[in-house]
Amino acid sequence: MFSARFQMEVHVTRHARLRMADRGIDESLLLDLVETGSVRYKDDTHLWLFKHYENRDDNLLCVAAVIQNALVVKTVMHRFSEE
Repeated sequence: MFSARFQMEVHVTRHARLRMADRGIDESLLLDLVETGSVRYKDDTHLWLFKHYENRDDNLLCVAAVIQNALVVKTVMHRFSEE
């Protein structure tokens, strides 16, 4: 998977894939979240990407990621709070 927004490959950890399966999130939804979600940086390399989806009742969806040689998706959360 490639992110045009970050201009790098996207790697999804095993843990994140398990959370995606638990939460009914497929790769196309994950990529949409990466490409169009709001971004909040913890520091230069760690970030959260989050977005509300009208058709889901478990919002906000959020990706916790780190930028290395690729954008590494560490986990996928639901019912995320920005605080």
